[in-house]
Formats: sequence, C-alpha cells, structure tokens
Amino acid sequence: MLIAALVLGVLVGGRLPDLAGVTRGLLRTGVVLLGLQLSVVQLLTLGPGVLLAIVVTVSVTFFGTLLLGRWLRLPRGLCVLVASGFSICGASAIAAVEGRVDREDEHVATSVALVTLYGTLAMVVLPLLDASPQWIGLSVHEVAQVAAAAPAGGLATAMAVKLGRVALLAPIVAGVGGRGAPPVPAFLLGFLASMLVGPLLPTAVLDVAKTATTAVLAAALFGLGTSVRPKALLRTSPRALLLGLLSTVLVCGAGYLSLRVV
Repeated sequence: MLIAALVLGVLVGGRLPDLAGVTRGLLRTGVVLLGLQLSVVQLLTLGPGVLLAIVVTVSVTFFGTLLLGRWLRLPRGLCVLVASGFSICGASAIAAVEGRVDREDEHVATSVALVTLYGTLAMVVLPLLDASPQWIGLSVHEVAQVAAAAPAGGLATAMAVKLGRVALLAPIVAGVGGRGAPPVPAFLLGFLASMLVGPLLPTAVLDVAKTATTAVLAAALFGLGTSVRPKALLRTSPRALLLGLLSTVLVCGAGYLSLRVV
C-alpha cells in the first residue's frame, strides 16, 4: 500500500500545490502511531540471545550499507535512507529519517522503491530456504512482508523479532540528525511514549491505530511522491540497485550468522 501511494503521488505530481508542510506532519504522526505496535513485554520474551542478534543485525546492516554506499560513490542522503529502511522497517524508517538528512526528493522515492523491491525478494526467497521465524524477522524489510513470509506456527515469533528491529528506530533517528538538528526530535519522543502506552490500550484500539498508521504513512508518501519528477527518478544509477542488493545480502547474512553465534 505504501509503495502504491508513492507511485500514485509521482504520477499526479506537478498538478497539485506544494504539499511539503502537510507531508512532513503526516510522516511524524505516522511514526508516533507506529510506536503503539510495540510491546516491551513481548520483546523481553525473546530472550537475551535473540535481542543481541537484533542489535547486531541492525548495526551491521546500517553501518555496512553506509560503507557500501560510499564505496559505490552514491550520495550520502540516499545511503542513509537505504541503510535505515533496510536495517529497521522499510518505508516507515525512511519516512522517519528523511527529514533529518540532506537529501533530494528523488532519494526518498528511490529508497522506498528499493526497500519494496528487495524486501519482496527476501520475502519469497527466505521461506524457500526453510528460514526460521527468527531469521525471517531479522532479515525481511517491511513489517507486512515479515507477516507474509513467516510460517503460520512461527508468525508471532517472527513479528516479535521484527518489532525488536523497529524499536531501534529511535536511536537511529537520533543518531543521524544533521548539523543544527535537535538531538531528540519531538516526534521521536512521541514514538517512545507510544511504546509505553501501547500495552495499556485495548486490542480494539490498537487495531484501529494499526490501520490509521498505514493510512497516515500512505498519505505522507503520496505527498512525497507529488514532489518527485519521473524523468529524474528514471535516471537512478544502477549503483543504487546494486546497493539495495548488497544491503539485502548483508541483512540476511548478518541475521543468519548472529543467530548461529548467540
């Protein structure tokens, strides 16, 4: 749904007024709502070994992708967006980080497209490799893709591991702030507050919040898409495609090896 909203925005771009201010507000709101899906208790049940594997996988993927992007001579803004999306939670992480780095609108569109493409590839390939629920949760990019890839009997475990990666969104966003940016932006404090409040809310409320999160982020990505010009997007370097492939191999490999070690 998120990539569809982005594509629709690109298609109608240039026919609508500037939506930058509204889009920025929607992105922050979506990230705050995302925190409601996290349960600290659920994460703790994974055990220290799996929690350590989550930290290792996210760290290796994020910093490794930055190094790969530098090696490929890609713009830093694009590299940070790809690193965030591939290591944490796809388009939602990109939405949280995009306002904290110096980037072009095409970089946002490109990184969302890459994380959707390669996340779908991981979603298909890992089950064919008989991957464990923990490995799927550590490796597949989007939350929805994890739900689709995990076996029925291991869905809860895979989702808990994936949400463990989402929890690391807070330090990543705080760490990538550019010069002059507040060390902890207000929307990130809202995200952390949502993590604490979420377990106290009724299931019905959380279900509504989950739907609202998807809708808000979809609207935000539509707004981002309207500022993108297709001709510029089509000029995306093949090196960006290679970065997405290498980052996917990196997150899958780091996830597998970290589980073997711990």
